[in-house]
Amino acid sequence: GDADLIRAAAAEMVGLKPDVIFAATTPVVAALQKIAGTIPIVFALVSDPIGSGFVQSLARPGGNITGFLNFEASLVGKWLELLAALGVRRTAALFNPKTSNGKYYLDALNAAAAVVGIPAVTAEVQSDDQIDAAIGKLEGDGGLIIMPDGFTAAHRHAIIAKAAQYRVPAVYPYRYMATDGGLIAYGVDAIDFYRRAPAYVDRILKGEKPADLPTEQPTKFELIINLKTAKTLGLAVPATLLARADEVIE
Repeated sequence: GDADLIRAAAAEMVGLKPDVIFAATTPVVAALQKIAGTIPIVFALVSDPIGSGFVQSLARPGGNITGFLNFEASLVGKWLELLAALGVRRTAALFNPKTSNGKYYLDALNAAAAVVGIPAVTAEVQSDDQIDAAIGKLEGDGGLIIMPDGFTAAHRHAIIAKAAQYRVPAVYPYRYMATDGGLIAYGVDAIDFYRRAPAYVDRILKGEKPADLPTEQPTKFELIINLKTAKTLGLAVPATLLARADEVIE
């Protein structure tokens, strides 16, 4: 979750002159793109590769970068609906603007908020103190959407602890965040990207070009509900929501 460290690591990686680089998250790919030259890059956990300038199109990337799409912007509407099912009356989307492509989701968030009828704002954070302040403002009737972000992943334990302290329901993008104590996780199977990426690396090492390898979209989504956390927050999770879950942590 440290932008300066990402740039330093990218420079070190490119300096090794590898035949191909595997990179995860938008900030990492962006840092590599600036200095990698023609070195092929296979990415994962990137939400908007076209808008970020990594590929020309999903079907034909066109350059030296391709990989695996993380989330469609529309998924933020699902996160908001999950919070609405828990009785939340307002929500904030938490991300670090230096390490996240959080703004990619904002139009979809505002559109979903208008449909669901829950006011939604953004909460840009860059430290644990700012996490505390942002979540504290939601105490009472607020809910929290944790955006896909290297910073929120690295600081997830602080986020989970503050959500518990202020009794704020939160939806997270990855399963491991729910198993670490988060209330609900809905999103892609992040580990699946790491299973799929080596096939692209192999094809590039055997002579294929990233420009000709389509950027693939996610194929597996999962809903995880942590009932232990729900009890801590004093929440009653609707039976209809539990029935939809792929996994319930008790």
